Amino acid sequence: MPEESFIPESPLVQSLRTAVAAAPEDVPLRLHLAELLLSAGLHDAAVTEVAAALQHAPGDGAARELMVRAMGMPASPSPAAQDASTAADQVESAGPAAPADSTAPDESSRHAGFDWRAAEQEVDGIVEPRFVEPPLAADGSGDPGDAGAWDVSAPGVVRLADVGGMQEVKDRLEAAFLAPMRNPELRKLYGKSLRGGLLLYGPPGCGKTFIARAVAGELGASFLSVSVNDVLDMWIGNSERNMHEVFETARRQAPCVVFLDELDALGAKRSRTQHSGMRNTVNQLLTELDGIDSAANEGVFVLAATNVPWDVDIALRRPGRLDRTLLVLPPDATAREAILRYHLRDRPVEAVDLGRLVKATDGLSGADLAHVCESAAESALLDSVRTGLIRMIGTKDLLDAAKSVVPSTEPWFAAARNVAMFANEGGMYDDLVTYLKKRRKL
Repeated sequence: MPEESFIPESPLVQSLRTAVAAAPEDVPLRLHLAELLLSAGLHDAAVTEVAAALQHAPGDGAARELMVRAMGMPASPSPAAQDASTAADQVESAGPAAPADSTAPDESSRHAGFDWRAAEQEVDGIVEPRFVEPPLAADGSGDPGDAGAWDVSAPGVVRLADVGGMQEVKDRLEAAFLAPMRNPELRKLYGKSLRGGLLLYGPPGCGKTFIARAVAGELGASFLSVSVNDVLDMWIGNSERNMHEVFETARRQAPCVVFLDELDALGAKRSRTQHSGMRNTVNQLLTELDGIDSAANEGVFVLAATNVPWDVDIALRRPGRLDRTLLVLPPDATAREAILRYHLRDRPVEAVDLGRLVKATDGLSGADLAHVCESAAESALLDSVRTGLIRMIGTKDLLDAAKSVVPSTEPWFAAARNVAMFANEGGMYDDLVTYLKKRRKL
């Protein structure tokens, strides 16, 4: 083969290279470029282009034939020629006499089986592979800690106005979190820092996640929800890497709200954690939170939610990290009415007295209210099946369902009562104490 480094490329070849770069999967165009390169004596460059074409079309006969020519090997017969040769052999074998050298293979059959494995090894490293396989783990399986893709929701349309009632929660959010974000000049004037995040806590089913999405909507920010399943990994070091990748993704998608769901699982007290991997994950989370006020984290807002804040590592709640806390309680009357209207909007209801229903559902969580509507619909459906007549959902169905539902928040308040009485260091749970006294639960 001639020395290719001294062979200049023609303007046509250069134009074709530009076209191939714009359409890398266009196999005929790439083969045309390879043909011109081969005609110009650029054999190595032709091999590179044909190998790339074969990655997109492994069974392309023209590409295989061109590869053989580019590598300086005798061409293998085309499928039509092979069929003709086979037919001729059959005719000869059926005749009265065979040629004296019929047992010896003809010249073309010697090259019919091209060694593609050897050819692949020869061009290996010249052309990048089309698909990159993940690295293997110690047991031969794929990389278990691949955290290259996180589900980041676009800025949503849910706003705090969509949260029914709960005016105290909205006021606290506005004062502690949203007002400084919306008014950067006033924030600078009063020296208000954006350092730290917000921890939402309270009984389950009361809308902490929905409120977090509403905050993201108020800020016009993307929303990245992270749970323990997204971060924890059985392989040493992967959990910490996953946690870091979560915040790196949020920085790339800024403005972005990072929502740490079930924080008691992601940031459990290290003193109670026996596994070193879990402790390292908490340490990594602390490191990421410490960077919230740095230039690299501009536009990254951290919200977290938990049902049991007393199980969260105390270091996570020191000033500069998740230092703002907000108690999310069962919905008030206004919120209950909004939730009931939402769950009844597509059901066949008739003359429902929402006022009575709102009073009868005092103390129920949002999830409990959804269950009340589901149970009432089920009752009306069964009556319709028995009688053969369609019956609308009425007030009685909903009141009966409400009486049968035990508030799912009661076990939580039973545990929270002890914390409020004996573990309210520094007034951390003053809001909870006030609520329990108001409801005569303390």
